[in-house]
Amino acid sequence: MGQLIKLQDYISRYEQDIFSYPSRFVRLKQQQWTRTKENWETEGVDASNLSFQNQGFEQSDEKEKQPFFAKMKDLLKFNTRVEDVWEVEAETKALEMDDDSLQFSAAFHVKPAEINDLKQQFLDQLFRFQLKWASTTLFEKSNLHSKFYFDDKLKFFLQRFPDTFLTLYRPIFLLKKAPVEAEIILLTPTDAWCISFLEEENDSVFIGSSERFWLKRRKNDESKFLNPVIALNRTEKIVRKIFQLHEIDLPIHKLILSRNGYIDFPSPPFDVKFVEMRNFDGWFQSMRSLKSPLKHIQLKAAQVLLQYCQTASMRRHEWEKSEQDN
Repeated sequence: MGQLIKLQDYISRYEQDIFSYPSRFVRLKQQQWTRTKENWETEGVDASNLSFQNQGFEQSDEKEKQPFFAKMKDLLKFNTRVEDVWEVEAETKALEMDDDSLQFSAAFHVKPAEINDLKQQFLDQLFRFQLKWASTTLFEKSNLHSKFYFDDKLKFFLQRFPDTFLTLYRPIFLLKKAPVEAEIILLTPTDAWCISFLEEENDSVFIGSSERFWLKRRKNDESKFLNPVIALNRTEKIVRKIFQLHEIDLPIHKLILSRNGYIDFPSPPFDVKFVEMRNFDGWFQSMRSLKSPLKHIQLKAAQVLLQYCQTASMRRHEWEKSEQDN
């Protein structure tokens, strides 16, 4: 399951420590899946068993927050020095990083009948958990739009690829004080992929050219749309420039992807890869077969990209209330 390290301009926990959270996520997922699978195999058909009750995200989040808020309340109450406040913030961060069990616990209303159903329900809950990590930190949060819970493309990257794949989903870069929305960026242990989707009705045919507009054909219908290579080139240029500034040596690829249609491009640009219905399975399996662990250069690449991303967030309500009470 891929990892969502940046979602548009939402605040992300990966921004705090990109060198710790990815490996922590892999460890947490493996531990929770092993525990969930063992419970499913050893327990009977009684769906009321505690292991399958709805006791997941909200409860674990409250456990995560309470000790830290209590400590900060005490500091604020007694007008402790600013230096001491920073010490406690550092301590809370360390505690947060050490305690995986408070972060995610799979829970089901009804016990899945088959192992594949169990896997899918586990992945769906983990997907929601990833959206939480991609829109909140201990102290701040962003207002996550509900559409992302049903975003099929986002689920594709998070549920169908290895744990070591890091996704920036349409990040907004802040360049020369101007926000620029990019295409999807996928960081694997060996490469960086800039990806544009072409997905409309099933079996649509996209006619590519070097012009500003392409054609989409569907039965007897034909329409124009903006050349996707334009946005793709802009994203690749941003990534390449940032990598050059920070001496990141990671190959960058440009990809236009259509899982349910066809791309017809008589004279395609040599530096853009086109994947559509006819060659999707081969490309997809080659990506999934990459078993390399997380690499330092990959995490460094993620770090420098995140540094240039715009973030819009607010103080979490619990902290605002704590400050008002004191």
